Amino acid sequence: RCRAYPDQAQQQVLARTFGCIRVVWNRTLAERHRLYHADGKSLSYAASDAALTALKKDPDLAFLSEVSSVPLQQALRHQHKAFRAFFDKRVRYPRFKSRRSRQSAHYTRSAFSMRGGELRLAKTSAPLRFVWSWPDVDVTSLNPTMVVVSREPDGRWYVTFAIETDAPEPLEPAGHAVGVDLGVKDFAVTSDGERIANPRHLERKAANLARYQRRLARCRKGSANRAKARAKIARAHRKVRDARHEIG
Repeated sequence: RCRAYPDQAQQQVLARTFGCIRVVWNRTLAERHRLYHADGKSLSYAASDAALTALKKDPDLAFLSEVSSVPLQQALRHQHKAFRAFFDKRVRYPRFKSRRSRQSAHYTRSAFSMRGGELRLAKTSAPLRFVWSWPDVDVTSLNPTMVVVSREPDGRWYVTFAIETDAPEPLEPAGHAVGVDLGVKDFAVTSDGERIANPRHLERKAANLARYQRRLARCRKGSANRAKARAKIARAHRKVRDARHEIG
C-alpha cells in the first residue's frame, strides 16, 4: 500500500465515487433485508446487478452514471462474497457503510491504466500521484490486475496494487532454533537470554486516544469543535494501529 496524493479535481471525482458506492451498497443491503424478512429469500448477484441498472435509470439517482461503473459493480461482488462468508460463519454480518468510516474504490483493468509507472483512473484526466516505497521493485514494470484507492478517516489517501506473482523462495535453514517469550516488563525474552525492552509506544498512543475521546464526549453535536475532535481521534486511531503493526 502506497501513500497517494490526488489533486483537488481527483479528490472530487473519488469522493463522488465513494458516495455512489455507499448508495449502491446500502440500498442493495436494505433490499436483502427486505427480501429475507418478507419472503425468506436471498438476493443473487445477477439480481443485484440488474437492480443497479434500474437504479441508474432513476432520475433521483442519475449521479450514479457520472462515475465509473466498475467500482459500483465491485461493491456488489464484495457484498455477495461477504454474505457467502457470513453464511459459512467466517465473518460477521455485513453492515451499512458510513461516510465517516474508511472509504475505498476497487478498479479492475477496464477502469485504469498503468504505463511507465503512471496510474490513470477512469473519469480522471491526470495521473494519480503516489509515493513508491520499494526501491528493489521497478514501478515501471508493474502490471496490476486491480487497483484500490482508499481514504482513511484521518484524511490520508492510499493506493493498493494487486499483482500476479510467484510465491517467494523459502529462506535457507538457519540451523539454530530460538524460543521467544513475550511479556509485559520486557517485550520479549529469547531462550539465548537476550532481553528486548518494551518501548511502550502502544500504551502512550492508547492513552492519547482515550484523552481525545473524552474531549469528543464533551463537544456539542454538530459543532466545529466536535469535527476537529473527531479528526484528532481518527489520527490517534491510525497511530495506535501502526504501533500494533510494529509490535506484531
